[in-house]
Amino acid sequence: MNPVVFDGVSSRSALCSASGWRIAPSTYYEHVNRDAWEWERRDALLINEIRRVHAAHHGVYGARKVWLTLNRERTPVARCTVERLMRGEGLTGAVRGKVKRTTIADPLAQRRDDLVNRSFTPTAHADNLGKPPMSCAHECPYNTT
Repeated sequence: MNPVVFDGVSSRSALCSASGWRIAPSTYYEHVNRDAWEWERRDALLINEIRRVHAAHHGVYGARKVWLTLNRERTPVARCTVERLMRGEGLTGAVRGKVKRTTIADPLAQRRDDLVNRSFTPTAHADNLGKPPMSCAHECPYNTT
């Protein structure tokens, strides 16, 4: 990774001085030039295996079955690692249970008549606006009933 240069000043020194951090140049360059961590290299290998197993089973295997298949194939890996990598790649298995909604009402279609004669108009009249509702009449201090 090469540092970006602004007006002859490397981005490291510009960012560190602007933010008030005091980082030794050797620390910065050690971080920039370091090799990948062992877990990063292992994750890169594992994600290819996870993709292979997931695709081989038509994308219906979730983390648990992918984990079982990998361990069966002598690739020791923790289930939480498989879950983390699959989540990061957006791989999901088939979800049982909730059925997809197939009938969607046409918003332009005419609605059926209300056979029960429901009324969705407010029931408050002008003379009742100053009185409390009946459910809390016993709690109100201005109860006159």
